[in-house]
Amino acid sequence: MKLVTFSRNGFTRTGVFLPAENKIVDLNYAYQALLQSQGKYRFEKIAEAYVPANMTEFLQGGCESLSLAKEAVAFALENHKNHNTFKHEIIHMLEDVKIEAPVPSPGKMICVGHNYRDHILEMGRELPSHPVIFAKFANTVIGPQHDIPFYPISEQLDYEAEFAFVIGRKARNISQDQALDYVAGYTIANDVTYRDIQRRTLQWLQGKTVEGSAPMGPWLVTTDELTDPSGLEMVLTVNGEERQRANTDNLVFSVQYLVEFLSRLMTLEPGDIILTGTPGGVGVARDPQLFLKDGDVVKIEIDKVGVLENKVSFVKENEDG
Repeated sequence: MKLVTFSRNGFTRTGVFLPAENKIVDLNYAYQALLQSQGKYRFEKIAEAYVPANMTEFLQGGCESLSLAKEAVAFALENHKNHNTFKHEIIHMLEDVKIEAPVPSPGKMICVGHNYRDHILEMGRELPSHPVIFAKFANTVIGPQHDIPFYPISEQLDYEAEFAFVIGRKARNISQDQALDYVAGYTIANDVTYRDIQRRTLQWLQGKTVEGSAPMGPWLVTTDELTDPSGLEMVLTVNGEERQRANTDNLVFSVQYLVEFLSRLMTLEPGDIILTGTPGGVGVARDPQLFLKDGDVVKIEIDKVGVLENKVSFVKENEDG
């Protein structure tokens, strides 16, 4: 399934994208309709418990919520002509909604640095013996239909194409052979970085956590659809010009390794996002250096996942963005 968070009429909800029909099915409302058709009392409360409208809460339901959601989608598609008998609109055309980041407010967003062999070499470093990790915060997350805000605190705004995965089960001390059982699915992220701010101290955090610096989406491809995170080609372009190209086979530390490593440090929770690192070709490492500017369009495509495209938009001083 391609899980999405979408907004319409001022409300943000969880849905599934159906590429063949170019439609979004509202999962919570679809499950309400299924329960109502079965004559269930308190169908709204039951639906909110098992197939909630919030993505993080939905992921907390694990395989049970996903299974019920699939039943609800099948019911909605089979009974779409009768939707006027239900309380809420269940199916939307893609163009009638706004797609947000799949997990708009992650509890943790853990980023891995120096994890593609070519990027490590272009930066003149040796392959790490342990993952380099840092954090981004929920304030950085924006969706595929948002502009990347470029604040006038720097002139070195850089792109970083990233393959990301989302945790689906509470994970602590998980071995690599079990790791993928704890992954809900995969998405695309752009670890937008203010380079001079990043490099003015030994810690990278301040250059990584500027408002709106983590475009993400367009959806979360669940692990029943994308069973193997290896061998995926990833390409980033700026205004149509290729800047980055890599394959997830080039990762130093795989998804499985990262689940094991991180779950030994901390408890991973449903909805936590891990960005697996960026390949070579970042703007700061080019000669001459190439940074993003107002109006640039950054597009990232990853095999079997999708396309994330955002425009850079300069924010004038005293604007709140």
